[in-house]
Amino acid sequence: MINLAKKALEAKDFLSGVSEEQKNEALLSIAAALRDNNETIIEENKIDLENGEKAGLGRGLADRLMLNKQRIEDMAKGIENIAALADPCNILLEEKTRPNGLIIKKVTVPLGVIGIIYEARPNVTADAAALCLKSSNAVILRGGKEAINSNIAIASVMRNAINGCGFDKNCIQLVTDTSRESANEMMRLSGYLDCLIPRGGKNLIRTVVENSKVPVIETGSGNCHIYVDEYADIDMAAKIIFNAKTQRISVCNACESLVIHSSVINKALPKIKALLDTKNVEIRGDERAMLAADGVLPASDEDFAEEYLDYIISVKTVDSLDEAIWHINKYSTRHSEAIITENDGNAAEFLRRIDSSSVYVNASTRFTDGGEFGLGAEIGISTQKLHARGPMGLRELTTTKYLIYGKGQIRE
Repeated sequence: MINLAKKALEAKDFLSGVSEEQKNEALLSIAAALRDNNETIIEENKIDLENGEKAGLGRGLADRLMLNKQRIEDMAKGIENIAALADPCNILLEEKTRPNGLIIKKVTVPLGVIGIIYEARPNVTADAAALCLKSSNAVILRGGKEAINSNIAIASVMRNAINGCGFDKNCIQLVTDTSRESANEMMRLSGYLDCLIPRGGKNLIRTVVENSKVPVIETGSGNCHIYVDEYADIDMAAKIIFNAKTQRISVCNACESLVIHSSVINKALPKIKALLDTKNVEIRGDERAMLAADGVLPASDEDFAEEYLDYIISVKTVDSLDEAIWHINKYSTRHSEAIITENDGNAAEFLRRIDSSSVYVNASTRFTDGGEFGLGAEIGISTQKLHARGPMGLRELTTTKYLIYGKGQIRE
């Protein structure tokens, strides 16, 4: 691991002298190489899927793991979108001249060397490497054992592509040892890594946050809520909830929890359930939810806090907007929450008081995504408040530096 880190430091120095045009050329080369090698990547992914099936991998993780031609095409397009974005480095944020004549400029600069620990999502390998390259950061990627063959194939394609453009291929490195010790070693790489970003389930994230000696940007699990207000358009609510829950169950911005006002639950829940039934979604609710619609199973307190990543959703009945906000803030993972309402005052109150990184009015939580936010792709979705919050794109992979110009000034 130390050897990888030393190579990353050398690659970081190389990147400091690379132009925006050169970075874009390398990114476009990666995108083309992914398309050209999609069959090889898919074959390696099949091995991971077979191993996952034998190991009893859940439906959510299996969906995250699976690659096909379209998903690889999406990865390539995402990288092309990143290439088309403005360079986040060397942006002048502030400039001032002091009374003593010193000119002080504040500019954006790369973080340096970034480590990323993630689980069964091989698309992260491509997305994270591309974002780091565009922002002039060297990256060390450490994926999970579930996707190791896919990750090796993708990383090899990327490294060969940038090497063909004259880049140090160690700008992108992959840890092939998927043991717990390799993750622990990364957490101890202070002096080499400038930050560590965990992407995955709550257990992985908690482990990294609690044990890392390297500064951590915490990405969060997603217990995302949708509140159906007393002034909601019920048909709109049902459509949004169906999309947020079932469009893709394995992602952190999928809706896991419903909160419904008691004055509309008898009308709203049967309509919502009728749509969810088409995807065999299991609904677990409180007593009033169970009375409002047939087939609702009893929910426990643990259900209200759960990120299912499965065809399961919880329902809490409330008597006021205040109670809805209190419930959501209690059980939320600070990811994404939505209110369905035609009342502008209630919408404004919800936006102001919900303490999450992304808060919606009359829209699906599935939009919390770097690509959907115009960031090209994302390195993760931060649920913390220091440095970055919400979908993290290029700008969040930079920090700042002061540049001071003088003419012989000395401090008296």
